[in-house]
Amino acid sequence: MAASATNSYTGRGIAESFEDIIFDISPEDTPLLSLAKRMSAGQTYHQWQTDALAAAATNTQIEGNDASFATLPATTVLGNYTQISSKTVQISNTYDVVRKYGRKSEVAYQLMKAGKELKRDMEYAIVRNQASSAGGAATARSTAGIESWITNRVLATGSTAGTTPGFSGGTVVAPTDGTSVTFIEADLKSALQLAWTDGGEPSLILMSATNKARFSGFSGIATKFNNVQGTTQATITGAADVYVSDFGNHTVKLDRFMRDAAVLCVDPGYVGLASLRPMSKEELAKTGDSTKWLLTAEYALVVQNPDAHAKVQNVGA
Repeated sequence: MAASATNSYTGRGIAESFEDIIFDISPEDTPLLSLAKRMSAGQTYHQWQTDALAAAATNTQIEGNDASFATLPATTVLGNYTQISSKTVQISNTYDVVRKYGRKSEVAYQLMKAGKELKRDMEYAIVRNQASSAGGAATARSTAGIESWITNRVLATGSTAGTTPGFSGGTVVAPTDGTSVTFIEADLKSALQLAWTDGGEPSLILMSATNKARFSGFSGIATKFNNVQGTTQATITGAADVYVSDFGNHTVKLDRFMRDAAVLCVDPGYVGLASLRPMSKEELAKTGDSTKWLLTAEYALVVQNPDAHAKVQNVGA
């Protein structure tokens, strides 16, 4: 090439080669938040009641006998505090209007992104071992997560220690962990039986990726090749998303925000989310050459009857 030839190294004013799209693979799935029934809260401490039938027993009466009466047991009152979660967006007015790749309005793009992040934060709060707290003037309230609520628990075979105090005196205490061991099928069956015995139908099993890998290795789940002919490629089946036990059919779902320390057996009919303030966005007062937005949600996890659920504790090794 002649030394005087104009080329891309010496030329000026060359346009950028830039993809006009933003690639974001961050997961957005929020299993527990998505299945929870929507309710309304009227106060920062949201309450509900549970009751139970008397245990079945031999019931034979003498003919003509006078009836006798006993004091009937009162209902049990449970409650959870609402938690405020928020995200903020502040964008300079200039940056919002200049031409950008992948989006037109930076405010609209960042609000959309913040809304997804807020839902993930809510899932993180309600699926884990978070305790409830009334908070104070300088301390944020917190809503107890479902792992903390579930007292129907199976300590994983070979593990030691670990507690789940559950609800007492108006609040829910966070569980304490013991020695972590490998998740095994016998412990899952025991947990499902606990919930079933109390009247629950735990049709959903939530677990982390670590425990899902163990679950897929259970002896009842076949790792096999399908029958093929000719040049068709075989398919290996080494995982399952439905588990059939003596106590029903159970959908198995991964939850990215769960702890490895627990596997949750959930009855979807007894999980709700009570909103004091549903998720909303609000433009704040201008104090300069920028736009300010606040996204807020105030909510409480409602575990309508903790005995409908169960868990395996101290797994994840």
